[in-house]
Amino acid sequence: PSSTCSKKSANGTSIIKIISATMFAAQSARLVTRNVVVPAGRQQQKRGFINWLTNYPDKVMETKRIQQAGGTCQGEYNPTWLKQPGDNITLMIGAGLCGYGLILSSMGMYKLATGKGKKD
Repeated sequence: PSSTCSKKSANGTSIIKIISATMFAAQSARLVTRNVVVPAGRQQQKRGFINWLTNYPDKVMETKRIQQAGGTCQGEYNPTWLKQPGDNITLMIGAGLCGYGLILSSMGMYKLATGKGKKD
């Protein structure tokens, strides 16, 4: 009858001893780093870009107002995914990539069907 507590690793030490040593090392590292004193005269970080990220203006309601302009059930006449500025450009780029892929795959199918473009 073997239990998980008495299993030995490849070099003969028990797994419980390895886990407890790892936990002890983690707790020790946490205690050491918590008590680190910054030398006098050394300045802390000024948080330049972090302040910019945390104090970023909230534009959720503005975007929501744009998305809900004229109602939300407009269907094909005024789709929600074309209401914001720049959505038409994204649509054109996506349609262009899909069209390009369709043309290339059609040319490949034609060449496979007719045997043209083979390397001898």
